[in-house]
Amino acid sequence: MKRPASLLPALVLLTTAPVSGRDLFFDEQVWPKVGAQSCLKCHKAGGDAEDSKFVLQDPARDKTTGRHVSQIHNEAAFARMAKSMKDGESRLLLKAAGKLDHEGEDVLKPDSAGYRLLADYVKQVTAPAKEPKVAVKTDETPFFADVVMLDDQRVIRRASLSLAGRLPTQEELKRDVKSHLAALMKEDAFYQRLREGFNDIFLTVGADGNAETFLSYDHFQNTRLWYQKWEFADIADEKERKQAGYKMAREYREALHGEPMKLIEYVVRNDRPFTEIITADHIMVTPYTARGYGIFEEIKGQFKDTNDPFEYIPVRLHALKGRSKQQDQESGTGFYPHAGLLSTFQWLCRYPTTETNRNRLRARMYYQHFLGVDVLELAARVTDAAAVTAKYKVPTMEASECVVCHKTLDPVASLFQDYWRFADQGVYGKRKDGWFTDMFQAGFEGEDMRGEERWRSLQWLGERTAKDPRFAVAMVEHAWYILTGRKALLPPKDLEDPLHDAKRRSYTAQRRIIEEIAARFAKNGFNFKHIIQDLATSDFYRADGIATAIADEKRLAELDDIGIARMLSPEQLERKIAAVFGKPWGRLKNSDGGLAMLYGGIDSKEVTERATDPSGAMGAIMRTMSNDIACKNTALDFTRPAAERLFFHEVESDTLPGTVESDARIKSTIAHLHERVLGRSDAVDSDEVSRTHALFTGILTDAAMSRREPQESYYCRPDPERTPIPDPHYTIRAWRGVMTYLLRRLEFLYE
Repeated sequence: MKRPASLLPALVLLTTAPVSGRDLFFDEQVWPKVGAQSCLKCHKAGGDAEDSKFVLQDPARDKTTGRHVSQIHNEAAFARMAKSMKDGESRLLLKAAGKLDHEGEDVLKPDSAGYRLLADYVKQVTAPAKEPKVAVKTDETPFFADVVMLDDQRVIRRASLSLAGRLPTQEELKRDVKSHLAALMKEDAFYQRLREGFNDIFLTVGADGNAETFLSYDHFQNTRLWYQKWEFADIADEKERKQAGYKMAREYREALHGEPMKLIEYVVRNDRPFTEIITADHIMVTPYTARGYGIFEEIKGQFKDTNDPFEYIPVRLHALKGRSKQQDQESGTGFYPHAGLLSTFQWLCRYPTTETNRNRLRARMYYQHFLGVDVLELAARVTDAAAVTAKYKVPTMEASECVVCHKTLDPVASLFQDYWRFADQGVYGKRKDGWFTDMFQAGFEGEDMRGEERWRSLQWLGERTAKDPRFAVAMVEHAWYILTGRKALLPPKDLEDPLHDAKRRSYTAQRRIIEEIAARFAKNGFNFKHIIQDLATSDFYRADGIATAIADEKRLAELDDIGIARMLSPEQLERKIAAVFGKPWGRLKNSDGGLAMLYGGIDSKEVTERATDPSGAMGAIMRTMSNDIACKNTALDFTRPAAERLFFHEVESDTLPGTVESDARIKSTIAHLHERVLGRSDAVDSDEVSRTHALFTGILTDAAMSRREPQESYYCRPDPERTPIPDPHYTIRAWRGVMTYLLRRLEFLYE
């Protein structure tokens, strides 16, 4: 939509003229606390009030620097409404309180903080120039004042463990952060983490049923169960053939489930525009899944190993052919109209439709996944559903409390109308009685889709999504979650909260960084790797904690999301153990009796949110892990030559405290343990090292006062034969106690 020419002079003036008190008050108070939260959801293009005289522009869709055009427009719209009077009162206040004809009814109660803000704004707009303006509080303390920042070496360690599950080398620690990350993002381990992180968001691994039911009987009846006909002629034993068949079916299903995340990997690994996750005209297939799609013979020459169930290549599917002509897929090109993840069978099956849902779940998840919009927030008002149903023939198209959400949601839901299959019936198929007429028809944000585009409706949607500024912002938010395990902050809503302004400042500070990175991301060709580099060098990622105790609760609220804030997932903890000790624990798995689910993991189906706070069971697992890992690795390290040890190269089992030399070696070893296990750079004379040293000496003192075995415990002996490990001075077991203590520290268990 072309911007009104009258806004251009104002945009020019904005760069030269000082900001007035009223403008600043609108930008910092009225708009974020009232306009964005209460007015914009209806009063915008495509909203329920788009035909009114009070139409706003969504700053999230404004591509101008600083979103100046939308803010100028919105301030002007508010000012006009504030100046418009009815019986001596501002229409802005009358409408907000529901005292005039207003479909939104009473949005703000007259005694609410939001209404008082509007009243102050009206006074400023309508008051004579000589009257003083309402003061706007400015931020005096820099946001990151009193916050300890990680240096480059610690950022490199944190990012290496988080993204590649390994410790950096000494040479890598000398690099700058962005150069190190560029190299790190070429490693296979990074792409394992990338797939894992994005599955936490899209959850496609949790699609219901056996994976082959993604492929409908109507379109893949001759190929989807290909593995059932595999003969295994090279295996003579019947039992072995049966087990091989089970393994093949399991790998086929795993490969099918993995296709969407492999598409994301393909885009990132090859430095392709990340918009392809919503526009790519292909899917990823393996030799196994290609057989399911019935295209193996056609493309088998493109595989390096046709027996590898997990070698993925990009492929375009032909338009689907059904058992009858009515089941054939319409296509203007002869190919399936791929639209990145949106059109994958896995995403469509993970978010299925029903006769009553009418693809609205898919539309809701589309907005959440690709634009970062929670459409349920548009319909926060509670109403009497029975009364609305009685009053309106089609509430979702007529009742304002319903339209506010459905006018946004239903056009996108209608774009999925040709993917009308339930449960295990696949995904493609048209509704027998035609699409519903009692819902808003196919389109996006006020733009209707032309009928001739219907066969490629998801491609049509993907093209518009890629151009929407909200897409870039949503991808930065996803990257932030993958890096930190924390979702981007949301704007605080409770204006009566005494800490509202502090929370708002925290949100604004983070939002500013996210939007700056999103703008660079879009400008530089949507290379996802640049997001990771920019976030990892941002102040929010570098922030490690508060330097000194803070008594001011408002300042504490501002810094609430700073520093160590998230417990490692079971997968990340296993990788960290492997990085530090040379091999994983092996018990934090989702299968084979693993403890992943008890430790806050997800199955992408019933359990879709990772635990952020430890339960009693998780605490027990932490204790078990620390005991077990310390037990298996401490004595083992002492069996190696000193030069090959990971932890104890400066001490031996007879190195006892009490002399200057031995105490120096013990403290140096403790400092090394702090660095390797915890990532801390503690000096040998620091309080932290002294505290751990006191633990070590305390264990030895306690052991000297009791009877003890002269060798390490049977269960902690490293070799299969349980060869005794001499420990006459109890030092190996004392070091095991130190290791157990370190493994229970927040620095090891949290990120």
